[in-house]
Amino acid sequence: MSETPDSILRLKTVLQRTGLSRSTVYRKMGDGTFPKGLKLSTRCTGWRVSAITEWLRNRQFYDAADHPQD
Repeated sequence: MSETPDSILRLKTVLQRTGLSRSTVYRKMGDGTFPKGLKLSTRCTGWRVSAITEWLRNRQFYDAADHPQD
């Protein structure tokens, strides 16, 4: 499956790609050290492929404030 940079990843895929647990993803989002999720519906969150790729390239110095959401 080919992905465009604006594709949306669901939580399960984000966990597989990052190696983080669900609680760690949400804790890091709260700290501003992981990309904010996009609210897709009442109980569904997704992340842009480009945001996760950027985080994977530079985990130690990632700051969500430097990457505003659309």
